[in-house]
This record gives sequence, C-alpha cells and structure tokens, in this order.
Amino acid sequence: MLLVSVCQHSPGFGDTQGYNMAIQLRSTAAVASDGVKVCVYGAAGTGKTTLIATLPNPIILSAEGGLLSLHGADIPYIVVDTMDRLREAYTWLRESKEAAQYESVALDSISEVAEVVLAAEMKKSKDGRAAYGEMNTTMADMIRAFRDLPGKHVYMSAKLEKSQDETGRMLYNPSMPGKTLTQQLPYFFDELLALRVERDADGKTQRALMCDSDGLWQAKDRSGWLDPWMPPDLGAIINRISTPQTKE
Repeated sequence: MLLVSVCQHSPGFGDTQGYNMAIQLRSTAAVASDGVKVCVYGAAGTGKTTLIATLPNPIILSAEGGLLSLHGADIPYIVVDTMDRLREAYTWLRESKEAAQYESVALDSISEVAEVVLAAEMKKSKDGRAAYGEMNTTMADMIRAFRDLPGKHVYMSAKLEKSQDETGRMLYNPSMPGKTLTQQLPYFFDELLALRVERDADGKTQRALMCDSDGLWQAKDRSGWLDPWMPPDLGAIINRISTPQTKE
C-alpha cells in the first residue's frame, strides 16, 4: 500500500518533491492467508458445481440454477441472474456482518454471468463490437472485485471451450463470450484448474483436477504446491496452498 499527499504541481514520475510517502511492507508468506482464489473449468456434467461442497463453509452465488447435485449438502445460495443482483451480493459479502460467517464464496458460473452481461449490452447497442467491449470491461471489473474479496476463499467455475490449432490438435480452455475475454481469463487467477473425467485401464470413470498444462489443456498453479493432478477436493487444495509443507 502506498499513501501519498498530493502536490500542488503535476510532477513527472521521478519527481517526489512535496510528497509525504508512507510505504507499508508486506510479506509474501501471508498472501494465502487472505484466501485462495481458484477458477475451475470443465465440460458439462463433470462436477464443477459439486466441487462447491468441498469448500470450507461456502455460500453460492448461482447464475445457472443447476444446483440439484447439491440438494443433499444444505449450502446457502443467492440467485444472481442479473448484474444488479450480483452487485448487491458483492456489497453484502463485503459489508454485512451476516456474510462474515462464510469462509468461501462460489460463483457458478462466470461463463453464464458473461453471457447475461453480453445479452444486456446487445440490447443497448446496435454495434456488436461495442457490446463485446462493454462486456469485457464489466466482466474484468467483476472478476477482479470478487477475486479480491478480503479474507475469503473464492471459487469461480467456467464452461469448457474446444478449439483446433493450425496443426489440427484439439485445445481446451475456459469458455467466455468473445475471444478477448477468453484470452484474458487465465491471467486473473493464481490457480486455473481443469476438471477432467477419464476412464482408467479398468474402464472405471475417474475425476481429477489437472493443475499443470500439458500443452493441450490450459492449467496453472502459481503457488507451486500442487501436484500435476489433484483429487477433486477444493478444501484439500486450499489447505495444501495455505499450509504448504517443506519440499524435499
């Protein structure tokens, strides 16, 4: 944090005359104590919503309405089918004493929220490029705001997008409306994980979170504490990042 008193003139970047600077040093060791922020993407039916039940004491902001898989978990949720309701939920999370009891916030899903925003912008503008531009700005601001909620773990789910490169290889990444937002999304998060469902040698279905890219599936673990593959348990992942063990 950098606190300054404003000069009477307009200085250049290196001109500090007249500034009373108070610099607050922080330690990177405490970064995870402000909450782990993770985005998980995957195909429909892989269990992105079910992952919410593995979060510590969560509350759900539901934009999709597909919560049937959690009917036995008794998790509180707020419907956020418009941007106004999403803003109200954000203010409540930041300012309400009632919201302080929840350790985790799950936004399911940001792909759906972006589609709602785009539809609203398309109604307001006949210029498609302008509508996509407004959607990009709105979604970038929204994602940063929820990602930076202090003292809470934040989980955002996203749909899967498939594409082909120039050699014909299939590539997999989070899906958002428009090329620009799709390309920007991975940079918003320290943890971008792919929820994969595959069959093992015995033909049994296995679910796992892919934490490191293989060149085809996009994934990253900026903490450096996750294995390339992790069980589909966000609580375990949060614990691994928040209380890392000494590496051998």
